[in-house]
Amino acid sequence: MPSKHGERVAQFYKSKQWKKVRDAYFNNQRGVCERCHKTNKKMIVHHKIELNEFNVLDPNVSLNFDNLELLCIDCHNKEHFSTHKSHHSVNFKPNGEVIIDDCK
Repeated sequence: MPSKHGERVAQFYKSKQWKKVRDAYFNNQRGVCERCHKTNKKMIVHHKIELNEFNVLDPNVSLNFDNLELLCIDCHNKEHFSTHKSHHSVNFKPNGEVIIDDCK
């Protein structure tokens, strides 16, 4: 199944070059989500500037640590699939007390 961002982007994510940078970035961040600071979840190295068929060819966008962010799956899903992008996750304790998780 092709990537919604195009074939070049799909191929990029399979490349040895990306996997090397991704792994180095993960190790550099010590496996800690940069938004909520959790470590016990699946992590994704996220591009701050979303890749497309054109900018994927620019290593200053696709391979630059400055454009990467290590996110847990929850924060990554909030980034991409939330209709309201909040910098906080709000939950409630059984007694009704508000719990705010910082997840930018």
